Amino acid sequence: MSELVRIGVLSDTHLTLGDARLAALLARCQHHFAGTKLVLHAGDVVDPQLLPLLPQPLLAVRGNLDPPELPPRRIIPVAGKRIGLMHGWGAKDDLEERILQVFSGEQVDCIVYGHSHQPACHVVNGILLFNPGSPTDRRNAPFHSLGILTIGDRIDGEIIALDE
Repeated sequence: MSELVRIGVLSDTHLTLGDARLAALLARCQHHFAGTKLVLHAGDVVDPQLLPLLPQPLLAVRGNLDPPELPPRRIIPVAGKRIGLMHGWGAKDDLEERILQVFSGEQVDCIVYGHSHQPACHVVNGILLFNPGSPTDRRNAPFHSLGILTIGDRIDGEIIALDE
């Protein structure tokens, strides 16, 4: 069995430097992301000045509310697996189908995405689709959340509810 690698996952934080919710988010990240090798942010950071404050090392992509200097998508090789990372766009009804199309032919093991604020963790066509939800803006989700990916022989995802 391979040594397990843990990755912290955020999306849709929607914060700026002066936001009172920032301190709570950073404390939650410090607690839940202890021992992670990497943190992924699937977009809608909103204020790029926050990126260095989040747990490091951090890789982020551009959401629809982010500045253009962030890349729109990435493929990240970690522990022998390939993780696709992007935000997403448009209606949530067929969001996963559109995201799968973007990464078609890329041979990814997992796709991390955001945009819908709805946590998701399930396999489609052999690919783990993982949306950590939002730790700050749950919209119609049942709770605020973030996520952990664990990579060993396979990739497993865990949604962490923050409102309990």
